[in-house]
Amino acid sequence: MSRYTDAVCRVCRREGMKLYLKGDRCYTDKCAIERRSYPPGQHRVMKRKQSNFSLQLREKQKLRFIYGIQEKQFGLTFNRAEKMKGATGVNFISLLERRLDNVIYRLGFANSRAEARQLVKHGHFNVDGKKVTIPSLTLKKGQVIALRRQSEKVKQALEASGKRERPVWLDLNASDLQGIIKELPTREDVTIPIEEKLIVEFYSR
Repeated sequence: MSRYTDAVCRVCRREGMKLYLKGDRCYTDKCAIERRSYPPGQHRVMKRKQSNFSLQLREKQKLRFIYGIQEKQFGLTFNRAEKMKGATGVNFISLLERRLDNVIYRLGFANSRAEARQLVKHGHFNVDGKKVTIPSLTLKKGQVIALRRQSEKVKQALEASGKRERPVWLDLNASDLQGIIKELPTREDVTIPIEEKLIVEFYSR
């Protein structure tokens, strides 16, 4: 499946909730959910009882859009979570949270995960002193993420990130523009409104 290139606000309206795909705009009155809380489309959609498969699919799609991952990579990450010790759903969420692009967004270096992904691809960050250009890189406890060169865009993002709550498993040194993975994230640390059990059921069909 190719990357979604349509208006991301339509995704939030279709799911009926904020997925925070457009950075600071999602925290203002300009947010599409605030202005038009009904699903997109020309005709009114009649509410129908959803099947179990429909509920599972919608939950999977919500999580995939939140992290901005293509279908194939999303499935491969789930397969990796299945092979780890512990609950598959919790492992899956942890792997997604520890992606480099997500960590950069969580630290406040970018206004959205899409922006973080672009910054990584353009070589703006080091991990443990080495330049990294792979947004999907899974980070480990103790690794340090640092900005390679001064960027006005990143500084502005840091100033605006006060609206978001920074995860307790991350530590930010704003003066040195560095972040560190203090601990691996637990399910309680990840506040995204997702029922991972439904996603596990979807892939277990």
